[in-house]
Amino acid sequence: MGEGDAKFYGYVRVSTDKQATDGVSLKEQEARLRGYAASIGMGVAEIVVEAGVSGSKSLAKRPKGAALLKKVGRGDQIAVVKLDRFSRSASDALNTVEALTKQGVTLHCLDIGGAVNQDGVGKLVFSILAAVAEMERSRIAERVRDAKTFMRQGGYFTGGKLAAGYKVKNGKMVADNEWNPALAAMRSWRADEMPYREIAEKVGKEYGITLDYSTCFRILNKKRLLDAA
Repeated sequence: MGEGDAKFYGYVRVSTDKQATDGVSLKEQEARLRGYAASIGMGVAEIVVEAGVSGSKSLAKRPKGAALLKKVGRGDQIAVVKLDRFSRSASDALNTVEALTKQGVTLHCLDIGGAVNQDGVGKLVFSILAAVAEMERSRIAERVRDAKTFMRQGGYFTGGKLAAGYKVKNGKMVADNEWNPALAAMRSWRADEMPYREIAEKVGKEYGITLDYSTCFRILNKKRLLDAA
């Protein structure tokens, strides 16, 4: 491909399929990319939309990203609105930029100021900001984990699948009183030396409660508190 055939590709990543069809994020990113293309005297060959793919995945492992990398050639331009739309890993970002540079493809990050691999200064700024962004995301993730651990220790529900036998009240996990008849039956069956697997099956048939035998074991041996009511 010659320099005269150079094409401009905008790359947009949105978190969900819904955002890809009607999200403000998509429209805003597209508008900025088209405006930027016009500012450097190029028309837009294509706006590539990557929906429902985590930014932690390298560009080469994203369906649309991988196709884009195979499509571009010398003289082509790829632009993203923000660095985190392109990559959330400093090492992956640098490796991808190096590969694009060898192909003769220019990468533009609008939040950094434009082309990031046309000269040494651009590469240096890109490298520093990619590393800082990854560090900050790591710190945020660590703070979120610490906060969730603290909340769980206080009995608060922090999301995910609610454990069987519990309900959420005022933000906390509490025993569901509707389980009391089933719990009484489970204790009675176990007192008669019924195996835990059989208890799990029987409580499902008679009370419509789905438990595996290991959960029955934990409940009946007080390794999982359930009867706080």
